[in-house]
Order: sequence, then C-alpha cells, then structure tokens
Amino acid sequence: MARSKSRIPGVALIASTHGLQRVMLLVGLVLVAVFLVVALGAPLVAPYGFAEIFPAQLPMSPGHPLGTTVGGFDVLSRIVFGARTAVEVILLAVALSIIVGVPLGVVSGYVAGALDRVLVLIMDAMYAFPSLLLAIVVSIMVSQGRSGAFTGILSAAVAITVVFVPQFFRVTRNATMAAKVEPYVDAARVAGSRPGRIMFGHILPNVSQSIPVLMTLNASESILTLAGLGFLGFGIEPNSAAEWGYDLNKARADIANGIWWTAVFPGLAIVLIVVGVTLIGESLNDVLNPLLRTRGGATTADEAEIAAVVAAGGEDRP
Repeated sequence: MARSKSRIPGVALIASTHGLQRVMLLVGLVLVAVFLVVALGAPLVAPYGFAEIFPAQLPMSPGHPLGTTVGGFDVLSRIVFGARTAVEVILLAVALSIIVGVPLGVVSGYVAGALDRVLVLIMDAMYAFPSLLLAIVVSIMVSQGRSGAFTGILSAAVAITVVFVPQFFRVTRNATMAAKVEPYVDAARVAGSRPGRIMFGHILPNVSQSIPVLMTLNASESILTLAGLGFLGFGIEPNSAAEWGYDLNKARADIANGIWWTAVFPGLAIVLIVVGVTLIGESLNDVLNPLLRTRGGATTADEAEIAAVVAAGGEDRP
C-alpha cells in the first residue's frame, strides 16, 4: 500500500514537507486545482456565456449571483471564463519561455566565447527593460491591432514569453557553466559523445532542478502581466474572450457610485490564483533547495550525522 501511494504524483513532494511548509503547499495546490477545474469546465460552471448581455450593473441576485457589469456582462460568468483565458495564456507563455530560454542557456553556458557574450548582452538588455512596457510593445507587434480570441491569447502569451525568456536563460546558463566542469561531463567527452549529446543528454537533466520553481514563480507573474495588459487596453476584446484585467478597467467608475461587485470579484480571482501559484513556488523552492530544506522543520543528513557524532562523544565521556 505504501509503495502504491508513493507512485501517486505529488505524494512524495507533500511527504517531504513539514509544518507550515506543508500547509502552504496544500493551500496552494487546492487554490490552483480549483481554478484549473473551473477553467476546464467553464461552459458547465458558468451560468451564462461570457459575452451575453443583460441589464447593466444589476446587484447580486439568484439570477446573477455576483451581479452584472457596466457593459451588461454577468460577473460570475466573466470570472469563470476569465480563468480559462488565464490558464491558456499561462501554459502557453511558460511553455514557450522554457522552449526558448532553457536551450539557449545550455548552449551559451557550454559553448562560452563570443556566442555567450552576445546572448548574455541580448538577454541583459531584455531583462533591464521594464517588463510591462516590453510586454505592451510585443503585444502590439504580434496582434497588429487584431484582438480576437486566438490572436489575443497568442499575443499575450508571446509578450509574456519575451519577458520571461531571460530569466530561464540566466538560471540555466549559470547552472550549465558550473556543471560542464564536473567529472561526468569529462567522462562523456572521453567516451566520444558529441557536444549536442553532452549538452542535452548529460548536462540538461542535471541542471533542470530549478526549472519547476522558476515555472511556478513566473506563472504568478504572468497572471499579473496579463491582467496589466488587459487593464491598459492591450489585452483581448471582451466579445472574443473574458479577461479579468479588462473587467477591472471597466469597473473603475463603478466604485465611485457604490457599485463594488464589478471590481471586487475579478480582483479577488486574480489575488487568489496568484497566491496559490506563489505558495506552490515557495514550497517547491524550500523542498528543492538544499539550503532551505530545514525551514519547514526537516533534518538534513548532515545534521543527523553531526548529532550522532555529538551523542557518541557524550557517551564516551566518563
């Protein structure tokens, strides 16, 4: 039974946490799981379509549990379908960032020389540029004024990808530069392995431990970037897909008139999903980083060995 439990994805990760660290991880997993279920079953969960029009600014009622917006959209339906949009953009942006940033980082760190200097210069320039402004510029270039469902999601994902590629590049490059002098790399060279095989068959599997942590932390930031693009009017058209940032923008005037539900609930959705993803990222960082494994109350092998030596020394004393 214990062996079958260990094969369940995530059980070993949860078992390696302790105390507050485990609570943080479980809360994050529950929040993210709720949003994923809502996103996958949006047509079944939402009472109406995200573009259906009703009387504007209706208060909360059985027909509209969270009221309606100034544009006549049902708030609950916009939040539910907005979760689908957010998940699609996050998955696409993180996947593109890994596909581009990680291989470039491995090649740059292994090859070094002029190629490394050029790539580092480009990535540092991109990283130094204000992230939201860079995302706006890229979104405009990709969408070309067309903000349909597919074009809007693609442009937002590409804009966020450009922001996150330098982070994956720098982390992977630094880890590759440290790994390429290890004995197993020298052994692969002596055995006649080609550089491509060494980089992606030997080095990459050994430098990818930090990628899951970076994925979760970037996922939370991508949600805020997507909301910022929508809030500033560079997101997706409301009739093409639901987007929380756009709804927040349209709800600004409502607050002065005492209509609070059009802004509170989309903002709360953004806060909850960001908190959930961030809690998972911090917990993964604690588990995968050897320097932080004791923060949750765990005892490392080195500490156990020192304690055993101290105990043995105490027993030898008269």
